[in-house]
Amino acid sequence: MPDIRRQPRLVPLAAVHALLVAWSCAAAAAPMTPTPHYVGSASCIACHEDAAEAWKGSGHALAWTGPDEQTVLGDFDDATFDRQGVVTRFTRRGDAFVVETEDDRGQRRGFDVVGVAGIHPLQQYLLSPEPGRTQAFDLAWDTVRREWFDLYPGQSLPPGDGMHWTGPYKSWEARCAECHATGFSRNYDATSRTYAPSVAEIGVGCEACHGPGEAHNAWAAAPSTHDTEAWPGLTPHGFTLDLAASAEAQIQQCAGCHSLRETFFDGNPLPGTPYLDAYAPALLRQGQYHADGQIDAEVYVYGSFLQSRMYAEGVRCSDCHEPHGTKLRAEGNDVCTQCHSPAGNDRFPTLRKAAYDDPSHHFHEPGSKGAECSACHMPEKIYMGVDGRRDHGFRIPRPDLYAINGAPDTCTSCHEGREPAWAAAEIAKRFPESTHRGPHFSTTFAAARRDPAAQSEALIALAGSTDLAGIVRATALELLEPVTDPTIPDRTAPLLADPDPLVRGAAAGLQRGLAPEARLDRLAPLLADPSRAVRIAAAKAMLGADASHGSDAMRASLAGATDEWHRSLASRRDFPETNLQIAGTALVGRNFPLAEAAFREAVELDPQLVDGWIMIARIRDAFGDTAGARGVLDDALASNPGQPDLAALRASLGP
Repeated sequence: MPDIRRQPRLVPLAAVHALLVAWSCAAAAAPMTPTPHYVGSASCIACHEDAAEAWKGSGHALAWTGPDEQTVLGDFDDATFDRQGVVTRFTRRGDAFVVETEDDRGQRRGFDVVGVAGIHPLQQYLLSPEPGRTQAFDLAWDTVRREWFDLYPGQSLPPGDGMHWTGPYKSWEARCAECHATGFSRNYDATSRTYAPSVAEIGVGCEACHGPGEAHNAWAAAPSTHDTEAWPGLTPHGFTLDLAASAEAQIQQCAGCHSLRETFFDGNPLPGTPYLDAYAPALLRQGQYHADGQIDAEVYVYGSFLQSRMYAEGVRCSDCHEPHGTKLRAEGNDVCTQCHSPAGNDRFPTLRKAAYDDPSHHFHEPGSKGAECSACHMPEKIYMGVDGRRDHGFRIPRPDLYAINGAPDTCTSCHEGREPAWAAAEIAKRFPESTHRGPHFSTTFAAARRDPAAQSEALIALAGSTDLAGIVRATALELLEPVTDPTIPDRTAPLLADPDPLVRGAAAGLQRGLAPEARLDRLAPLLADPSRAVRIAAAKAMLGADASHGSDAMRASLAGATDEWHRSLASRRDFPETNLQIAGTALVGRNFPLAEAAFREAVELDPQLVDGWIMIARIRDAFGDTAGARGVLDDALASNPGQPDLAALRASLGP
């Protein structure tokens, strides 16, 4: 922590919160160029009957609905569920569906269901514990087994815990709604900590993917006289993007919701916004992905698909998925044999033509589970208790690496009682000429997660390997960040000009160890990069550097990129973790009032953020307010009884 004792006295605590609100307002997003209005999916049906019929009843259409007799599938006939001694009752009050359970103070109350999320294989219900807030309740309805179940079995989540159903991590507006809606903005008020959301349409409607329909409807009404100049920047048919223009255009639009990512804006970006102008995707981090890139936590699809050969060859989402009905294009292995067959597919001339749906390839009884392409190449993991999600890396099974990288082995996940070594021997016997048993990045990643310094040479080599996917190369660079080797900035500097923006952004983070002037010279091009994600990464890497000796153009670029970064943080002020980021940024900039304000906001939203409490107490104590520091820690211990780090710091400050 920087030496803060020489800094000016902190402002009175009554003014601290106002500082954070003012910072957010200063970073408010500038108005966008006028765009067409949303008109609703109902206006599309007359001309697009087949697509509308497929969409009706789909996971997209029913991603979010109002509660009524048709949409609510759960048992609300006085059903009960006992969760660790807290009995929840699901009942009716006239036309309302009611959940009787404990509130954020542990008091039993009845909450009307105000929304319904999802349709298969589970359905969640949305409750409003107070005006301006909607929460996703964490007892869900299994639509297959037709029973209530706990999304967090075995976890103690008492009232006041950030993970209690009334807490910030269950906020519908903050955590869920934008991917269950069309044209959504949560409009968070940081002063009242409430929302005034706006939405064009609940559910994922036509315009969620195609863009606002006003201009398209104008074209459809009079194609021959349609004035394209009245709608600059749109397609000839009046859309903000052309989903058929390229595989990348479609994939990026789908990825906006089908990825684990950090957002740069409040709510849905305008369809057609480049993905890296709206989001920063999670790299292959421990706890989210296994060392070989397989999905671990709930990371959705995009991150694994980016690693695949299919992505590299131009396969797009709609090649396998029908986007309106959200079902696969074909049943079983037929979806794969569209391309992977003796006939092949003319779109992919380099694809080897062979009989893959055949025992000579899969070595299993036809029609059995083991004969399914997805069983071996798209391993499944269950999330939210009952929802199976498949890895989209389309990997070749590598049980021979299990002992090194510890990643799940798809063979022995089915062949219970067998060891990965057995599976490796079987694969070697059946595919003796395989070229897919050589070195793999996962062995380096697994070792680097334990000791990145010892793997620095191998990580730099992986980052420079253009044979690997960009997300893999960027992850190799990110793994180098804790390493203090002073040669790393110079050795990774060429990657600042890499064609892949994920690599450029990750390389920027490794330049923090340079002297400010050298950092300015290196990062100046990235501060004006075409991708907002890269510009923000460069601005982060410049944090704490004195840019006064830079050129006017460079200082302008730095100011612009920093403003974009601050705007992205301000748009997520309702996230406890974002307030920790704001606080850390303020500490580096020696803005201690803002740092304390952000730490205070973080623990107000989530009292279990122990590090936030500790930092507030240390700031108070460093400025001579030891009594205030003791009070902070007393509050912290009231929310976290017996927490050893808090207790130790409290004891060190005296009675």
